[in-house]
Amino acid sequence: MEETISLKELFQTLRKRMWLIVLITTVAATISAVVSFYVLTPIYESKTQLLVNQTKSEQQFYNSAEVQTNIQLINTYNVIIKSPAILEKVEEQLKLGRTVDQLNGQITVGSATNSQVVEVTVQDPDPHVAAAIANTTATVFQNEIVKIMNIDNVSILSKAEVGVDPSPVKPQPLLNIAIAIVVGLMIGVGLAFLLEFLDNTLKSEQDVEQVLELPVMGVISVINEESIKEAQSHSFGSQSVKKGETYGA
Repeated sequence: MEETISLKELFQTLRKRMWLIVLITTVAATISAVVSFYVLTPIYESKTQLLVNQTKSEQQFYNSAEVQTNIQLINTYNVIIKSPAILEKVEEQLKLGRTVDQLNGQITVGSATNSQVVEVTVQDPDPHVAAAIANTTATVFQNEIVKIMNIDNVSILSKAEVGVDPSPVKPQPLLNIAIAIVVGLMIGVGLAFLLEFLDNTLKSEQDVEQVLELPVMGVISVINEESIKEAQSHSFGSQSVKKGETYGA
């Protein structure tokens, strides 16, 4: 026996379980808001930029070969910046009480495609500490790269600064709440259809016709207390009328 589900039945299922969908969505959004505002630690971000360029010479014209060489060196520089040789000196200067691995996890190094600019990004719960790590890392790398590779082609393009009212980059409460609402809706709708699928009780004559494939000959209406009292009142009224008619006769 094949079963087909119409679009109308789907909407009826959603309408019947709307309270469940709204409840789950509200709970998910509330939990996300509480966690985002009161549980998660705000993380601030600071950036500094390094320019990789050949040492100035008497030649003032543009040399594309030198630019390509600098771009190829950037991949090597990205690794050196996060190496223990640099981060150990950063820790010695700042005295943060953190290991090299911890600093490594806070620092992200990247550069745009075919760009000679290296961007050092640092995330930390304290915006001032984040800026200090970024600037110190850039300064230490600029000094140490001369000893490591015997090349003096790195200059600091911009330093990390802390604004008057810095804003954390994460968590993002509004984004988290929006994601929680979407997830809550998905869970609520899925649970509504699951409950409807598991519910095999017969609630109407249409359900009887679909399951038994037999026509419905009659329907017994639901009798509640109000219907009984109303029927009794009508019955007593008719009896009194008949008695009156008898006495009159």
